[in-house]
Amino acid sequence: MTLIMLFVVMAGASALMGTYRLLAGPTQTDRVVGLDVLFAAAIVLSLCAAWASGRTVFLDVAIGLALVGFVATLAWARTIRHGQLNSSRRSA
Repeated sequence: MTLIMLFVVMAGASALMGTYRLLAGPTQTDRVVGLDVLFAAAIVLSLCAAWASGRTVFLDVAIGLALVGFVATLAWARTIRHGQLNSSRRSA
């Protein structure tokens, strides 16, 4: 088994675990972590595609995925925090 195949198998296994965490929860924070794991697995798969094919276009895809994942994590974290602030104001 080549090194690229090992990376692909490991990224696939982590994507399955991240999907489970994203769907099962139980908290919103767990779902954010699951989303981050999925983005990391997609980035690894994109890098493996670049390595195997020798084309640099997949590196651009990996950079785009990293940026989208970062922004999505920030947005979701802000939404969670905003929801916690609103729920604490209602109870007071």
